[in-house]
Amino acid sequence: MAITHDVGDRLEELTSTAHRIREAIESVIEGKSDVVRLTLTVLLAEGHLLIEDVPGVGKTMLAKALARSIDCPVRRVQFTPDLLPSDITGVSAYNQQTREFEFKPGPVFANIVVGDEINRASPKTQSALLECMEEHQVTVDGRTYHLDAPFMVIATQNPIEMEGTYPLPEAQRDRFTARIAMGYPEASAELDMLDVHGAASPLDKLQPVATTAEVRELIDAVRAVYVAQPIKRYAIDLVTSTRHSPDLRLGASPRSTLHLVRAARAHAALAGRDYVIPDDLQDLAVPVLAHRLLPSVEAQGQRRMPEQVMADLVRMVPVPETQAGPRR
Repeated sequence: MAITHDVGDRLEELTSTAHRIREAIESVIEGKSDVVRLTLTVLLAEGHLLIEDVPGVGKTMLAKALARSIDCPVRRVQFTPDLLPSDITGVSAYNQQTREFEFKPGPVFANIVVGDEINRASPKTQSALLECMEEHQVTVDGRTYHLDAPFMVIATQNPIEMEGTYPLPEAQRDRFTARIAMGYPEASAELDMLDVHGAASPLDKLQPVATTAEVRELIDAVRAVYVAQPIKRYAIDLVTSTRHSPDLRLGASPRSTLHLVRAARAHAALAGRDYVIPDDLQDLAVPVLAHRLLPSVEAQGQRRMPEQVMADLVRMVPVPETQAGPRR
């Protein structure tokens, strides 16, 4: 399969633009380069990101930093128990002057939607995001409204405080391309944070370094990244292994295979390659697949988390011996 020369040129532009976005985010988020890279990977893979960690480690700060780095419409939703689905999607309101119902768009009509503490809303409200995350559209009162690209939902949740929360259902988790945990910073990074954040928030000084049009072009370039047949089969083997593992009572869905390959394309592009290699899939298998898995009773008894099971499966599944690059 031949790849046109302009793909390489577009990938050079991608890495340059992505580098600017990455530097902008890292000026706010100290010592988390891997987390920032995965966030960009999800953005370019046309996916959605779930950030799950304890309070105070910068979950919302990361989401805001990405949003402010791109010159595009951004809306933030604070999820609470009394939030209604119409508060997210929008509502049809009666106009006294025209004597007609007019649709008032909700916060979901933006390029980047930041959902803070998503598990504090009721399942009914959480379900308001299902259609827009999967189909990039919203249906209200029988009428469908399309969402502009790029469209990305960045949701945060706290896994520790369970009081007053509603765990995300499997259908909701499956629509998130990846889940990441911020983790505590290194001592040196925390010291830098005291210097940078001590007087004022660096978010106040953060300026956009990329436009919406540039992000769309980068996404188009990622779509052109080549994936060889053995690499596709390897992705399927990784996902299939979760469905037969005795440590899991729920394996990954076919949607997760698609998300894994899309993310691998973006991962390869950020590395300056126009083709996917097995390492791309291996690096992404845990963040892309683990949050979709449910451990068996035995695994829970042994305190084996889905992340551990997925990491073991990555080591067990045979790696294809093939030339991953495209034929020129």
